[in-house]
Amino acid sequence: MVANENRFANSSRNGKSFARTADEKGVKTAFLEFLADDGIVFHPMAINGKEFWRARPESSASLSRYPVFADVSSNGVLGYTTGPGEFRPKGKSDTTVYYSEYATIWRKQADGNYKVALDIGVSHNKPLSFDTNWESPKTSAKVSEENKLLAAKFINSFFDTATTKGLGKAYKMFAAEDARFLRDGKFPIIGKANASAGIENSKITFGKSVTIQSAGDLGYSVTTYEMKDGDKKIKKGIVMQVWKLFDGKWQIVLDVFSPIPEK
Repeated sequence: MVANENRFANSSRNGKSFARTADEKGVKTAFLEFLADDGIVFHPMAINGKEFWRARPESSASLSRYPVFADVSSNGVLGYTTGPGEFRPKGKSDTTVYYSEYATIWRKQADGNYKVALDIGVSHNKPLSFDTNWESPKTSAKVSEENKLLAAKFINSFFDTATTKGLGKAYKMFAAEDARFLRDGKFPIIGKANASAGIENSKITFGKSVTIQSAGDLGYSVTTYEMKDGDKKIKKGIVMQVWKLFDGKWQIVLDVFSPIPEK
């Protein structure tokens, strides 16, 4: 248990180190320092993060992030952090503030340090309260090679179920009880039982290309989606999910739908 606690602490420190660097040295410096060479950001589609940030001009904009939840695979290879964020375009004293929830995937490098493999988020209005209390994840079951190979099967089964039977049914089957759901324009939804508040019942389809990465008892998937609502308007975006192995079953623990802005 001590080893798990140490890994959780290390995962949290990664997120806090990024937040501190962004606050002290600027947003661009923070991303260039912490992104892996092949790390991905979304603007709005997937793009190499370092190339994107190198091309951006220096700015006095301020980004504050508060990691409130983190987890890492049992083998220490993959981890993630998530929490609220504040962006001030003109610097720390700017009264114009944009609020968000972010999710960052961390991958252990050859030198033992963790770098950002993927960074994504959603925006929402100013929350009534700003909760930065830390929460610890549940421990997972013992990992076997057979169970690790099941990750892609579970993930693809979720997409098939969501497409044919709807997201609500798919989450009922594949989401963990304490899963976190991030939706643009909404505050984080915690718990599968509360998911209906932010889960659309619209017709949804997913992209044919799905990126799946797993390590030990933790993994993530990324693909695109198209959703048609009641008035036939089609919404497009990116869906990123973090999956964790519990008792031989892979379950969604973090679910992010980030829309692609209309032209």
